[in-house]
Amino acid sequence: MGVAGGTLAARDPTTGFHLRSAGQSVGARLFAVAEQSQASVCALWLDLDRFRQVNDSFGYAEADAVIARVAGCIRSVVGERAAFLRMGSDEFAVLLPAVDTPDAERIAGRLLAIIDQPMPLGGMLFRPSVSIGITWRHAADDPLSLLERADRAMSEAKRQGGNRFVVLAAEPPHTTSGSWAARQDLEIESVLHASLATGDLELHYQPIVRADGSVEAVEALMRCAVGGRQVSPLQLVAVAEKTGLIVRLGEWILLQGARCATRLHEHGCQTKVAINVSRLQLCSPNFLSVLHAALICTGLPADALELELTESLFMDASPVVQANLRGASEAGVGLAIDDFGTGYSSLANLKDLPATKLKFDRAFIRELPGDRRAFAILSAITRLAGELGMVVVAEGVETAAQLAACEAARVDATQGFLHAKPMSEEALLRWMKTAGIR
Repeated sequence: MGVAGGTLAARDPTTGFHLRSAGQSVGARLFAVAEQSQASVCALWLDLDRFRQVNDSFGYAEADAVIARVAGCIRSVVGERAAFLRMGSDEFAVLLPAVDTPDAERIAGRLLAIIDQPMPLGGMLFRPSVSIGITWRHAADDPLSLLERADRAMSEAKRQGGNRFVVLAAEPPHTTSGSWAARQDLEIESVLHASLATGDLELHYQPIVRADGSVEAVEALMRCAVGGRQVSPLQLVAVAEKTGLIVRLGEWILLQGARCATRLHEHGCQTKVAINVSRLQLCSPNFLSVLHAALICTGLPADALELELTESLFMDASPVVQANLRGASEAGVGLAIDDFGTGYSSLANLKDLPATKLKFDRAFIRELPGDRRAFAILSAITRLAGELGMVVVAEGVETAAQLAACEAARVDATQGFLHAKPMSEEALLRWMKTAGIR
């Protein structure tokens, strides 16, 4: 039972969530609990994309199966400290205490990934997707006003094409949430254009640490501020992809990441720099030219650079994508499967992928050490990947107990706040020298 409690009669029989009519009372109880500990309250509103087609094509029984499955995904990702509401036929709300912006974005990212997994429906495989709105309680909010604002944030996510989330942190006076969110996108686009011209963007780096304490690699993460406020990387990438700036941004990140790797080597830190690559970048016929140019300009050995891609990109049948993957691999650049366990994750495919590294998604790691099934999967895949010659990394390690479980599963390296948060290149060098890493 979630934080807000409640009786069986007040719950939706398909999902086990509270009914919409209970929103005010459920929210009030959660607000009272949060106020005792001076905690914030985050609201997420989720709406399934294209759900009317499911109803029209397969009928209510199959539609209810989809709803029940999505509700189960929501509960498994969020955990039991939240209050869950079914707000409509295909809409859900989650009220969650003591969650800041990075945590909420990680939760939303995991929800998008896990809900997107295929499920059997009417003799075919159906891939649900969802639009998510995120906001936080203001001092003057009652539960219904908080939920209404989360609903408006979700509508903006839907307007942007769905299968994404939109964060609505605050609403300036005399503006609607839709116009404010659209203005945010324009501001981010404007800053990206200017920053790509002036080089004012910034990369931060998070270490990936081996069991012996040495650094396997550092992951490059984009940072950008708009109006003095840091923009979340997911929002930044969404705007960059929507405006076509992601290819230019990716070129800049490749060059800066290669330069960072070179400087690390000059300081005696023999480690790789890992860079995330999007599908739009891999679809560019110029991708390999840009990659080789970054290596030539910096004099960096190819094996000091690593590209992180989702498993779906490895499976992309596009000739351009496959040629770019093959070319990068042949050049000696490492290829890593990012967020493994939340996408296609087919063992039949794993043996054929040209990857040198497998990164387990934090959704598995956050369940450790208590979830024996998660541990068993982690152990088994680690052994299998080792037999295939892959390095295995566990993402999202935040506690000593999680680290101990990963080490017991014989994971090669771990990444997460337990070791270090993402930091500037200067801070990274200080961190590595303080830790005595070479």
